[in-house]
Amino acid sequence: MAVAKRTVLITGCSSGIGLNAARLLRGRDWRVFATARKQQDVDELAAQGFEAFRLDYEEPESLKTVLMAVLERTDGRLDALFNNGAYAIPGALEDISPEALQTLFQANFFGWHELTRLVVPVMRAQGSGRIVQCSSILGFIAMPFRGAYTASKFALEGYTDTLRMELAGTGIHVSLIEPGPIDTAFTANALDNFDRWIGDEGMQSSVHLSAYKKRRKRMEAGEPGPFKLPATAVVKQLLHALEAKKPKARYYVTIPTHLLGGLKRLLPTALLDRFLLRAAKSEE
Repeated sequence: MAVAKRTVLITGCSSGIGLNAARLLRGRDWRVFATARKQQDVDELAAQGFEAFRLDYEEPESLKTVLMAVLERTDGRLDALFNNGAYAIPGALEDISPEALQTLFQANFFGWHELTRLVVPVMRAQGSGRIVQCSSILGFIAMPFRGAYTASKFALEGYTDTLRMELAGTGIHVSLIEPGPIDTAFTANALDNFDRWIGDEGMQSSVHLSAYKKRRKRMEAGEPGPFKLPATAVVKQLLHALEAKKPKARYYVTIPTHLLGGLKRLLPTALLDRFLLRAAKSEE
């Protein structure tokens, strides 16, 4: 009798981390349910042979619809969920409207919560499961002009730590992956969101005009840096979180993540702030 493949639902598969994860896990004999926000990306995933669905964290009904469709195909079983796919709105917090922040939190946090809470009862009933959250170096380190994204990732980190403790002993393992600079479409999407929510008018009226001009040039260049790694570096850690007998609570990815994780533990807040401000200044 054939053994059923392990099943995984992955969000944000249009490119980057999500797409690489879907491809690699399929090659390791997982049954992958790949999702994307735009229908054209879903169609492309389907053309690549994936069981693909349109899922948008900003549309709660799409979360329920996709999960029901997945469970119908798996006789009610789901072995793993990889929450992935978030965006940034670059800019000083004083220049970001409440509407912009609410929209970002729906995509980066509340939607993740809704999908997770739909999945947990399924995994409880089967007595096992893996939930992996793609966080960020900005989930534990704050830097100027990244406040909206940082706030959503700090919220995700606290949420995930709590969820891990609440699910202790259930057979459901919960892990965080904390990447640093990764070569994806993240920066291009961030630039689009800067134009959407702040734009030229907001930039010109801001006290941070000079910094915005410099940061815009850097974003247009793709945020170059010596420590940027390919998306496969994140997927390598995802594999351990999904397949290891004892997955870790946290997985650091890239040199900056390891470095700043250590500095946060060692340095007083004032010294850490000084270091981060200097680092931010060097990017301008």
